[in-house]
Amino acid sequence: MPSSSPAPIDTGALHFLYVADPLCSWCYGFSPVVRSLAATFADRLPTRIVMGGLRAGNTRAMRDTDKDYIRNAWTKVGTATGRPFDMAFFERDGFVYDTEPVCRALVTAREWPTMPPELPLHFMDRLSAAFYAANRDVTNPETLSDIAAEAGFDRQEFLERLTSADMRNATFKDFLTAQQMGVEGFPLLAAGSDEKGFALITHGYRPIDGMAEAIETWLGSGAPVTPAA
Repeated sequence: MPSSSPAPIDTGALHFLYVADPLCSWCYGFSPVVRSLAATFADRLPTRIVMGGLRAGNTRAMRDTDKDYIRNAWTKVGTATGRPFDMAFFERDGFVYDTEPVCRALVTAREWPTMPPELPLHFMDRLSAAFYAANRDVTNPETLSDIAAEAGFDRQEFLERLTSADMRNATFKDFLTAQQMGVEGFPLLAAGSDEKGFALITHGYRPIDGMAEAIETWLGSGAPVTPAA
């Protein structure tokens, strides 16, 4: 990983706010779009990621009806976005679709002392692709640490941070933040600041066509927002 510590995002200044979950299939589909926008506007709108906790803390193993519902969703996402899915996942028995561990892995990476601001989005896509395209068990801390090592993290240090009380608390704080914002579905992309409020860019998947131009227009008009409560 890079050796210099990044400056934290100033939430009082203009920035992208991205509320998502690595195990939300529409977030996986939207990943190329949000990464492109983040790169395009990096100098003016740094990206702040908040984990939504789609199925955080779930303890029930998937039933056949759950598999049917999720298989249908994956088919729709694949058709709309072109992203690959490994349908062998549905041959698993007893899988517990708990999104908290993978959200915690993203928070662990985001809070890493030497994490450049553009890398959390790329790491989230790596986590999502490991699950959706490679059928890896990203509810397992060991697997998550393997994926982190493949991304350049020190595996043992990542595992220690991932399983720490600090990262569990930080992840829960993300979930609470999303709930307090009233976010009930993912992905959600907005722009603005904690001080003045936010303008919604999209709530749900949206192709990139016209998005950058719309954001440029918004910035050029003075970045109007819905006032913060």
